[in-house]
Amino acid sequence: MTGCVLMVSSQGGHLAQLLALRSWWGERDRLWVCPDTADVADRLCGERVVHSHAPTTRNLPNLLRNAVLGARVLWRERPCLVVSAGAGVAVPFFAVAWLLRIPTVFIEVYDRVDTPTMTGRLCGPFTTRRIVQWDSQLAFYPDARLVGPLL
Repeated sequence: MTGCVLMVSSQGGHLAQLLALRSWWGERDRLWVCPDTADVADRLCGERVVHSHAPTTRNLPNLLRNAVLGARVLWRERPCLVVSAGAGVAVPFFAVAWLLRIPTVFIEVYDRVDTPTMTGRLCGPFTTRRIVQWDSQLAFYPDARLVGPLL
């Protein structure tokens, strides 16, 4: 795969799951979209990062700001792929990627084994490939690929 990979994440565990894929993304040209937090700054030191608007939970103004940011970043960078494990910031980026026909991969988080996450449900219509970490997650995402625990 050639071209930039856009990694979209919130801080904390969502970011940790994407970082666990370093063997996959480590040699690729990449750009991260994450909030401006100490956790993100520490974990992504030396990486190209565009700061998203936070918080995203039940925050319509930031949803709209992130949609504008998503359109600007995706248009400028033209990534070959958008990857996210959540949370809310993924939704506007996946929607814009879908409009631009850029493939997306959503990784359902490891700690939601009985029900899908809200972000997973909202990103669903815009997701090209869904990845799950547990057999039980296939019950609500039957089209997903099971990869096993990332952490």
